[in-house]
Amino acid sequence: MTPESPFYADSLKCLQESTLFGELDRETLVDILSRCRRETWKQRRLLPLEETWQRFHILLSGRVRLSRSNPHSGRMITLFLHGPGDGFCLFSLLDGQPHDLMLETLDDVALLSIPMEETREWIAAHPAFNRALLPYIGQQMCVLANLAEDLALHDTETRLARLILRHMDDAESAHAEPRLINDLSNESLAEMIGSVRVVVNRQLQHWKQEGIVDAHRGYLAVEKLNALAQRAEQQLASPLAKTSMLQ
Repeated sequence: MTPESPFYADSLKCLQESTLFGELDRETLVDILSRCRRETWKQRRLLPLEETWQRFHILLSGRVRLSRSNPHSGRMITLFLHGPGDGFCLFSLLDGQPHDLMLETLDDVALLSIPMEETREWIAAHPAFNRALLPYIGQQMCVLANLAEDLALHDTETRLARLILRHMDDAESAHAEPRLINDLSNESLAEMIGSVRVVVNRQLQHWKQEGIVDAHRGYLAVEKLNALAQRAEQQLASPLAKTSMLQ
């Protein structure tokens, strides 16, 4: 992408605000933009990761989820949900191999992409990027660890409450929408906690009757954070507690 592109300024702004690239200086960001091409993918596009693993991707807008499915039962589990500023195909960046994952766009998305080999060369040329990359990899590992913990140790109500709380930006608001997931279908929420649509629907309706959430088609908001935290076996006593909950 060149500075003459009409998308250049917005792409640079997205990198500056992202967790992965936000601490880098402008010159370094300009360098990586010069190596990237901009792509747009339509909503509900399904791609086996085998078709995308040779390029590293940085989301500019929209959401992408990475999932695994059982070909016999059709059951699916969502491993990662990515939003603007996130990078994906991260494992292939690390080991140079394709992985048995399904990539799905939840919205029309815009993204930057760069060949994996060139990405590795860029990382080697910019050691400062490792200061952001290693913690970011750690965050992704925590996502998988949280999923494993939820599936092994918690019932459906607790898993759903924990999922919603992990996507909350404001632990103080009396009425807050969970970031990235507030417009997902109950089926999509079920795929994020290893359950099925009917169970998630029944649980949300129960919470709605209790005044804990406001949930209807394509919309989810939390009305009583402390009550939801109790369902999640969590505490909202302090910022430190919230940080622990998100890890």
